[in-house]
Amino acid sequence: MKYSEVIFTRIVGEEWQQDLFIAELADIGFDTFEDTETGFAAFIPTANLDLQALETVILQQEDGFEVRYEVVDLQDQNWNKLWESNFSPILIDNDCYVRANFHPAKPEIRYEIIIDPKMSFGTGHHQTTTMILRYILENNFQDKEVLDMGCGTGILAILASQKEARHVLAVDFDDVCIASVEENKLLNNVSNIESKLGSYETIIGREFDIILANINRNILLEQFPQYSKSLRLNGELYISGFFDGEDLSILRTSAEAIGFEFVSNKVMDNWCSAKFVKVK
Repeated sequence: MKYSEVIFTRIVGEEWQQDLFIAELADIGFDTFEDTETGFAAFIPTANLDLQALETVILQQEDGFEVRYEVVDLQDQNWNKLWESNFSPILIDNDCYVRANFHPAKPEIRYEIIIDPKMSFGTGHHQTTTMILRYILENNFQDKEVLDMGCGTGILAILASQKEARHVLAVDFDDVCIASVEENKLLNNVSNIESKLGSYETIIGREFDIILANINRNILLEQFPQYSKSLRLNGELYISGFFDGEDLSILRTSAEAIGFEFVSNKVMDNWCSAKFVKVK
């Protein structure tokens, strides 16, 4: 597959603004990102590169953040193999080790997750994924019915399964992610994860004890009403994919208006995650 590289130079702006910009680039088809000394490089299949959509995203950035960019067409190569070569294992709170199948095992770590790295989010390296993994480590999942909404590689679903969840439904609108979940289930020898292609419509009529949703602010706001319907009383909702401050305030207000009670939040590099309980 032929790829294009778009090299972004950050003229003005903060690191957290760049992170938000990158998340918006992912929404329009960019699937791999690399830091550079002056900003970052983003990669996209050449056939999917829409310069008008890119310009629109740039123009919609808030005041105080400005970038310039250059498009470079790249030679064909095995991009998954190249991405794999840059994938490094991570250790979370000395209790969860996330690695690829070509990394050495660490049997002394209580929870080990093997992820076949693809060019997609969900390897645990992003702050939002790390924070949700920490929430899972800290809380009781034994015998729970769990939903992983926007599951990516299935990393959250796998840890929930390892924490003795009864059943986990992993949902994503990207068929590449669903295929990744099925592959990673086998790598981790877990059989109680069910994967489904789609969005919140796939959970209508189903009930859960715990919902994990690492998506973004706008989609969370859109899907909150269905989460409320699908979460049992006293059930737990863990969300991430947004920023501390205004985003958290907006999400908290919306959640509390439909029967959720705010419990806590975590912050990493201005990214935020939060825990809620359904109280009515």
